[in-house]
Amino acid sequence: MDQAASIVKEHHDAIINAIKSVVQRDWRILIVDDVSKKIIDSSVKEDDILNVNIANIQEIEEPRDENSGMDAIYILSPRPHIVECLILDLAKGRYRNSTVIWTGILGRELRARLASAPQKIDSRPLLVDFFPRESHLVSFMDPYSFPILYNPSCEAVAMPHLDALAQKIAAVCITLGEYPKIRFFAPRNNEYRASALCGRLASLVQDELDAYKQFKGDFPPQTTRPQGYLLIADRSMDLMAPLVHEFTYQAMAHDLLPIQEGDKVTFHMTVNEGTPEAEEKDMELSDKDRVWVENRHRHMKDTIEKLMSDFQNFIKQNPNFTNQTQDTTSLNAIRDMLAGLPQFQEMKEAYSLHLTMAQESMNIFQRRKLPDVASVEQTLATGLDEDYKKPKDILEQMVRLLDDEAITWVERLRLIAIYVLYRDGVITDDIDRLLNHAALQPAEKVKITNLQHLGARPTRKLKEERKPHPPLFPRTQVKNPADEDNFLSRFEPAVKHMLEDLFSNCLDPAIFPFTRPPTDGGAADAALTTGGSLRSAAPRWASANRRQVENRQRVIVFMAGGATYSEARICYEESEKRNRDIYLVSSHMLTPQLYLRQLEDLSIDRRRLGLPMDRPQPKVPEHFYAKPKPPPQPMQQPPAAAPSGAGSVHPPTQAMGAMTISSGAAPPHAGGSGARPPVPPAGKTEKPVKEKKKRNLFGLKKS
Repeated sequence: MDQAASIVKEHHDAIINAIKSVVQRDWRILIVDDVSKKIIDSSVKEDDILNVNIANIQEIEEPRDENSGMDAIYILSPRPHIVECLILDLAKGRYRNSTVIWTGILGRELRARLASAPQKIDSRPLLVDFFPRESHLVSFMDPYSFPILYNPSCEAVAMPHLDALAQKIAAVCITLGEYPKIRFFAPRNNEYRASALCGRLASLVQDELDAYKQFKGDFPPQTTRPQGYLLIADRSMDLMAPLVHEFTYQAMAHDLLPIQEGDKVTFHMTVNEGTPEAEEKDMELSDKDRVWVENRHRHMKDTIEKLMSDFQNFIKQNPNFTNQTQDTTSLNAIRDMLAGLPQFQEMKEAYSLHLTMAQESMNIFQRRKLPDVASVEQTLATGLDEDYKKPKDILEQMVRLLDDEAITWVERLRLIAIYVLYRDGVITDDIDRLLNHAALQPAEKVKITNLQHLGARPTRKLKEERKPHPPLFPRTQVKNPADEDNFLSRFEPAVKHMLEDLFSNCLDPAIFPFTRPPTDGGAADAALTTGGSLRSAAPRWASANRRQVENRQRVIVFMAGGATYSEARICYEESEKRNRDIYLVSSHMLTPQLYLRQLEDLSIDRRRLGLPMDRPQPKVPEHFYAKPKPPPQPMQQPPAAAPSGAGSVHPPTQAMGAMTISSGAAPPHAGGSGARPPVPPAGKTEKPVKEKKKRNLFGLKKS
């Protein structure tokens, strides 16, 4: 994929260009808050900011010196206590002139509050309130979105949350320069509370984009690119994807390994293991890691082969640094070799990281008997066995796995949940029997029954007759001999079929209606099947080191309720296959363990969930109200002693300066709190210490 097309870069450029538009040739101080700092840090390095005439970066919640001789830029998140901090700054005249850039939309009440500020201020929106995690992956880093959308006790806060989601989705579109056609998932089963979720959200996003178009007449910018699409779906469209094991590198690693997802995605490991330089380190997994980018969507088997092949090629190219007799056919042997290559630190750390992750994943794969688990999962998730026929004795196969002590409780629970979805519900006693057989606690049952809040029918009455739901994306599956090596990867997430139907121009308008019927009668949708402008078909090699003409059509997929790494992989693969740029956007990224925990949250009362809006809200720090310290007074010059002899004699100022109050003369020393400064010569008054600080600030030293 053309990595020049990156939401990380678009986000970075939007922030830097906003700063440049204010700074121009002057030097300024940049003030951020805790949230806006995280947003900026997700795509912009501090050096990039300091290189555009920013003298210093400060946080608005922290104590700061007044600097009325300099202009300031604020990049702030639109929250009540942050607006109050800004108003107090303006009231104190902390800076000479100020410009405020808001990362999101400033609400009506906050706008009215800011209008009462004692100083007029230049205020403008930037709309970058999201976190680009990869070139084509965006997260809002908000796992609380899941219970807010699907927990019945959170209904009172669901609509305000949809408003906030709509603003963030619109911000992604605006940052990409897209005013897209919007289609949304409208499930046939409208009997569950959240069935109208996507329609409401799509309508709100359309309103946000229309309002921005009215506010900014030149939006969207001129381009040869065909108009893009925004597809809004939610977790109820595909309940299987977060449960089924996936054996591509990224998805498998996030499923099996203790990868931390905070401001950065990291894996904790020992670097230089077995050497005196060994140290514990959090290794970042990001687009800056070339090995990660090249391998994250490969099947784990192919990833290991590629890592070993790359390292063997390195040995051939650098024979002077390696022992030719060492084994290079196993992951452990290669890791041991890497420890003895101090000359290639960066390469060594990257390959050590991925060899370690691959080895640990495969150890778990074998130890937990995941090939056997996945074989049953694939049959249940697809409804077909390995020969693409209706399965026989699938319950017996699953029960044997539930008896196996090597299968962990998480895998057992995932199997039972997948089985219940496969059967379109079972009687509640059968769920109890399966849990008991798997030696699981009865409390785990709620994680399965709560699937009803996402449109599933996990339970049924004893003799209840149910008409099965027709498949969302009908497919005729035929066994392909080329797929025999991937029989554990037969399941395909619904996102893949949705995109295939979109690009085939056959996405069912009854299930994926438009928010606004196309004015061109669908003629422009020919770009979906033809691939857009002919220039987009230019040879990839023609501009290996130069950014291609930006005419690839863009498709933005928003998955409410959390997205999976298998769905992220699909978006990358379809981008490459269709010559498009497909971006996956979600409130947060789901792993199977997180998905099960969040299903349990759907039956917990809102008061026990600890939602952000139910916690005490941040307040203005106390130091804003503290009285400023009085400036230090200049020292009084002591009276001159009367001359005792003939002629004029200068007073012994140096000796007097070394005296203390409690004693006579003290030994002179170079500094310290006990020494008094020397009295200046007659006729020269000492300037306050504050003036010295002021000169340091005007010196514009970058900190």
